[in-house]
Amino acid sequence: MALKNYGVLKGRPIDRRLGAGSTPHYQIRMVADGEAFRIAINVKSKQSPSELLYLVDDRFQHPICEGLANLDEGFHPLPSNPLGGGLDYIRGNLFRPTQMVPLPHNVDGPDNDLNEKFDALVQRALADESAIVYAFGEPWGPETAADRYFGFKPGRGIHDIHMNQGNSGQFMGDNGVWQDGGLLVHFPEQSQWVAVFTAFQSQAWHTDDRTGHPLAGAPPQPGTDPGPNVPTPGVPPTDDLPDGLVRIVGALVNAVKTPEDEFVTLLNSSPQAIDLSGWHLADKQKARMPLAGPLPAGETRRIHVQAPMVLSNKGGIITLLDERGRKVDGVSYTKEQAQQVGWTLVF
Repeated sequence: MALKNYGVLKGRPIDRRLGAGSTPHYQIRMVADGEAFRIAINVKSKQSPSELLYLVDDRFQHPICEGLANLDEGFHPLPSNPLGGGLDYIRGNLFRPTQMVPLPHNVDGPDNDLNEKFDALVQRALADESAIVYAFGEPWGPETAADRYFGFKPGRGIHDIHMNQGNSGQFMGDNGVWQDGGLLVHFPEQSQWVAVFTAFQSQAWHTDDRTGHPLAGAPPQPGTDPGPNVPTPGVPPTDDLPDGLVRIVGALVNAVKTPEDEFVTLLNSSPQAIDLSGWHLADKQKARMPLAGPLPAGETRRIHVQAPMVLSNKGGIITLLDERGRKVDGVSYTKEQAQQVGWTLVF
């Protein structure tokens, strides 16, 4: 079913409230093109475990940033596809899932809960008149009543500012692709983007490319032990491999030679050889290039990029898929990074 009107709100923060109560949300009052909005961000899950997974990236670099900076203030609906400008935690290569950690919403002491992580960023944005906030999610309103937190009228805002796929049970209706929520803050004077991403621990990290529903028989969650079924010798089946054992560690996206001879470098970080037969590398357009053969334990392989896959000099993403089409690893690079002719980008 997916979200009904996914998009991004661009504006200035002018106030905030810490999340409290039985269903706490961190609240931000924003003004965009002269209109008031409230941003409601979950800081606790209704399902067990209650701690959300979160990541604060204070040096966020991604091709999406250039397009956001060119938007006018206000709410912008975004189509749910790779070129629509939306977020997808899995397909957009915004970060590696292993970077996310669980955190409670309210704990005694400084800088040790999710309320405080959001508040440190928002307080900095409030003090910087040039800072701009981008809230990805689903809008509500305008309502006839005044906003219940900040009192402005008509009440309206953005919610679902978290991962919006991989849900099961009563929340499956929210599943979709290229419609994940998130909060980005741009500090132009420092040439800095800060991103905050959150997800529920109950959500799956392997989802259907059309529906966003969890896939059956997915590999173990990122960072987990693959268990006793992985044999010591030989090439283990990928069903038993946790994500990230094979990683994209480098890419030459702007070669000196003409025609360009571009490549992607893979690293097998595991103690066993891994058979890449049936695996693929993919670009932002989802054009795939097949791989083959074993990658020995601890070794790297430089893969020369061939059509239809393309490494764009305008920024892009590179994704590694296993033989079932499930993401093993993914990276992104910006237009600015791609201008370094002849240099290999290191991820």
